[in-house]
Amino acid sequence: MLKRIVGRIVVAGAAVVAVVLAGHRLIPAMGGFTPVLESLLPWLGWAVPVLLGAAALARSRLAAVAALVPGLVWAVMFGPALLRSSPGGRSDLSVGTVNVGVTNDSSGAAVRSIAEGLDLLAAQELTSGGPAAKRLNTLFPHHYTVSTVGLWSRHPIRRSKPLDVGMGWVRALRAVVDTPKGDVTVYVMHLASARPGQTASRDESLAAARRLIDADTSKRILLLGDLNTATTDRGMRGLTPPLLDAQQEAGRGFGFTWPSSFPITRPDHILYKGMTATEAGVAPATGSDHRAATASFRL
Repeated sequence: MLKRIVGRIVVAGAAVVAVVLAGHRLIPAMGGFTPVLESLLPWLGWAVPVLLGAAALARSRLAAVAALVPGLVWAVMFGPALLRSSPGGRSDLSVGTVNVGVTNDSSGAAVRSIAEGLDLLAAQELTSGGPAAKRLNTLFPHHYTVSTVGLWSRHPIRRSKPLDVGMGWVRALRAVVDTPKGDVTVYVMHLASARPGQTASRDESLAAARRLIDADTSKRILLLGDLNTATTDRGMRGLTPPLLDAQQEAGRGFGFTWPSSFPITRPDHILYKGMTATEAGVAPATGSDHRAATASFRL
């Protein structure tokens, strides 16, 4: 009798997991619950071995088959990310973005390790005259900072300006970088935080970011920063499209960046258009609670 009950629970649980995976964007937004759910969506795959173990204990073939259904759904949704390899080939521009951590006393060492080999590096949660900015000023010949965000470049920076992404204060910037292969318009953003039950400000800043991108007629655009929005969060639909996600196009795996000690989601993004992503990955950032996102492009 107990085995039969366990088998039924497995079947029901498998159905719930499969439906949530396949239809998560149909779930109504509920007090901030859905952004958290969608941010952690890939981790629902761990339910499959648990369900299979319970099916084995129940000695139920039906339960075992049912447990494989969410596994199949998960494989269709996320398998390509694990199997994908970088396109490779010639790269003209290597970029990175990192939230250095406002309380990180080691941020100078963090950005030094990340900056090696990059042409552009965007940083968020900078402090005025802090160790990250000081170190980056010695590593790159060109930079532009505003408030708590900044961009450092090996190529000249033209026509830079601060931006308000719907937060009532400046926490973003736009700059045109003059590369040997032509201009690239770069946005650096740190959007509003999203917490359970508190996503309105984040959603407003996402909408403001989309309006800026829509109004920009530049041939090549890069958006670098901590968007406080996971790749699997429905909020990203506001930016991808019209932009492409470098990790999804040229990276292997999920590219999780937060928290740095054991990353479970990806709020840090490199989005683009008008270029070809050749490589994407993640790099450690000493002392920060974020890891850095990196990517290379052919112009």
